[in-house]
Amino acid sequence: MEWEKIKIRLDTLLSEGRHGLLRGALMVLNPVDVAEYMQDLDAEKLLLLFRVLPKDMSAEVFSYMDGDQRETLVNSIGDAEITALINDMFVDDAVDFLEELPANAVKRVLKNTDPKTRAIINQFLNYPDNSAGSLMTIEYCEVTKGMVVQDALKAIRETGVDKETVYTLYMVDDQRHLIGYIPLHKALLVDIDTPLYEMREPGIISVKTTDDQELVADLVRKYHLISIPVVDGEGRMVGIITSDDIMDVIEEENTEDFEKMAALAPADEPYFRTSLLEMVWNRLPWLMILMFTSILSAAIVSKYENLLAVSVLLSASIPMLMDTGGNCGQQASTLMVRGIALGEITFKDIFKVLWIEMRVGVIIGFVLAIVTYARLLFINHANPTLALVISFSLFATVVIAKSLGSVLPLLASKAKFDPALAASPLITTLVDAASLLILFSIASRLVIG
Repeated sequence: MEWEKIKIRLDTLLSEGRHGLLRGALMVLNPVDVAEYMQDLDAEKLLLLFRVLPKDMSAEVFSYMDGDQRETLVNSIGDAEITALINDMFVDDAVDFLEELPANAVKRVLKNTDPKTRAIINQFLNYPDNSAGSLMTIEYCEVTKGMVVQDALKAIRETGVDKETVYTLYMVDDQRHLIGYIPLHKALLVDIDTPLYEMREPGIISVKTTDDQELVADLVRKYHLISIPVVDGEGRMVGIITSDDIMDVIEEENTEDFEKMAALAPADEPYFRTSLLEMVWNRLPWLMILMFTSILSAAIVSKYENLLAVSVLLSASIPMLMDTGGNCGQQASTLMVRGIALGEITFKDIFKVLWIEMRVGVIIGFVLAIVTYARLLFINHANPTLALVISFSLFATVVIAKSLGSVLPLLASKAKFDPALAASPLITTLVDAASLLILFSIASRLVIG
């Protein structure tokens, strides 16, 4: 409710042209909230509000805006404003911004940046997509072997405002090799004449510029790091990746996994910015594949159609079997995909996992089979033999579904495929075929035979 009142106040000041008061109101807000407010503005008001922002705040707000808003501003503001904006942004934010722009807009932006900044940005743009090099920033606190605590604190006071983070001091030698780090809080608790080299933590956790962003996220999450240093192929320090960028990576990777588990090709743009044809293309290929794989289930039904003519109850139990099997397989596969992503489960655990999931499947399958048998006897008044066939088929389906759901993602990871690809849709299709085959194979012997 409070935010709604703030938005109404900002709308009023903007519509009445009271720019002085509007500027003051914006200054007390978090840049994230300002960027959120600007999402609903048209191009004219967006440009006006952006120019009202204090200069030291505009670059930070700009970094939190979405791609469409950024492009609108770039096309509306002058070259001098572009130069000031890029120079005030952290390098990693500037690179992220440029990666979203059309090529012609990128050329205009780079043309209006100073040569040093342009060279740095071009270097970042040349790193592979989703690599540590493309995520890192060069704004970090660096110290050398010969410095004492007083030197480091002086450097932070002089240049810290331009750094992405000051909580960790990274120590390099004369060849810029990373030789240790000092947490800032340790430097604040000792005498100012203490040599930094004596305080350094030698156990360095770092990544290379070419490492995949998922590996970077795993290391930051595993060791609870605020930031992680990035080195080149020869061990020279070139930048750091901060936890806020890692949070974006985790969100991106999780979203990609969810999309793949739902038989969707990963989308590059948010939902409302994705074109209709792109949405169709992201969904159609997997649906086409799964449709053809379901032919197996149709073939099984066709082969045993004489059984369906004999028993209506047998036909009515098919959706229950397929749905239960699909749900059980999805439960197991979701746990496996999560475990693989967090590094808790690897391929060498496959037999251990299979043993656990089979026992889980036996217990769950037994409980569901008993409940189903009782329901068929006392509610549907089914033939005891037919009720037993359906209940046992359900039991076997659950055990198979749990087993497949646990094994397929691990096999996919071993084959260097994304485990999410082997999750819900594929497992459901296989379990459907297995459940039908079990049901009809048993029924053909006990019901008709």
